[in-house]
Amino acid sequence: MTQATKPKGADHGCASLSRRNFMILGGTAITVLATYGTGPQAQELVSSAYTRKVIGKLSDLGPGTAITFTYPNDDIENLLMMLNEEAGGGVGEARNIVAFNTICPHMGGYMGESEFRPEHSVLGPCPLHLSTFDLTKHGMIVSGHAVESLPQIVLEIDGDDIVATGVMGLFYGYSHNPTGA
Repeated sequence: MTQATKPKGADHGCASLSRRNFMILGGTAITVLATYGTGPQAQELVSSAYTRKVIGKLSDLGPGTAITFTYPNDDIENLLMMLNEEAGGGVGEARNIVAFNTICPHMGGYMGESEFRPEHSVLGPCPLHLSTFDLTKHGMIVSGHAVESLPQIVLEIDGDDIVATGVMGLFYGYSHNPTGA
């Protein structure tokens, strides 16, 4: 066989991967990851590195209320809320108890209890650029300049205790989230 007729990669003893096969394999990998990441095992993956911390009591929450707490360490402030409707990632009998970080992922504007709008189940607007987030849809942006959702705190109910077990999303200003460990 002459040099011109040898398949690519034959000189190096390695298999060649065409662009078509690369796209097929990449699409398959994304499909597998997306499928695996949508079930209950996703919360396991998100929660595994984080410490468990009691952040509130069911008996202290009522519809439309918000309580400030820190998690996963004492430097990161979040809001625990009972919404008036079911929410993605919600816990409790009505699946309406959620928790989110209070820092806008756009430029770090603080959104505290005064920016919680229980009548619309949103947090915002951010005081810097008016980003507002839908708390029923995992903190998804509904208006403003932000391009990422608010980090959502993964919750569990243990009797009357509300327990934080992990975080979905990256806190503003961090290259990786602290775990509290």
